[in-house]
Amino acid sequence: MNAKLKVVRHEKNPFLEGMVVPVKGQKVQLSRIGKDDNVLVNHATGEVQGTHITTFRNVDADQFVKLFTQNIALTFNLKAAGIKAFNVLMWILQSKAIDKDLIPLDKFVLDEFVATHNDRTPPIKLSLPTFGRGLAELEHAQIIAKHIRPGFYYINPNFCFNGDRIAFTTVIERKNELPRQP
Repeated sequence: MNAKLKVVRHEKNPFLEGMVVPVKGQKVQLSRIGKDDNVLVNHATGEVQGTHITTFRNVDADQFVKLFTQNIALTFNLKAAGIKAFNVLMWILQSKAIDKDLIPLDKFVLDEFVATHNDRTPPIKLSLPTFGRGLAELEHAQIIAKHIRPGFYYINPNFCFNGDRIAFTTVIERKNELPRQP
């Protein structure tokens, strides 16, 4: 059996300051674009950090949410349950929680999400246990955090926002290997 995990609840939003999230042997630095001195060129030292490739795509609202969700899922290795829960999270943010950082994510929100999306082919199927596993994935990825009040979560504004553009950047750095001896 798995050891019972301690439930951590927060009185204030833990995501309002910059943070580093560990993801499978790597660290993902979270901050707003342009906030840090070390974006592409370290302004303090003048050191060039590498090459930056940017792709810009203009997409409709549905494509935006789909691409956004896919990139979050890739970055944080979300499984199917996490991706589905993230879709519910984005839906509640866009439809009901504009300009709020505390949102409900419970059975009632899930039921409303499924009912709102029942006209899709194939219809969306998301059970309460799967939704719960997905919320646990989102919490582990530090996308949401439990509030003191059960069923309510703080959102990480670095991921969850009601904006219309986002940049995903992956820095790939070659390991410095020792030269081979003859």
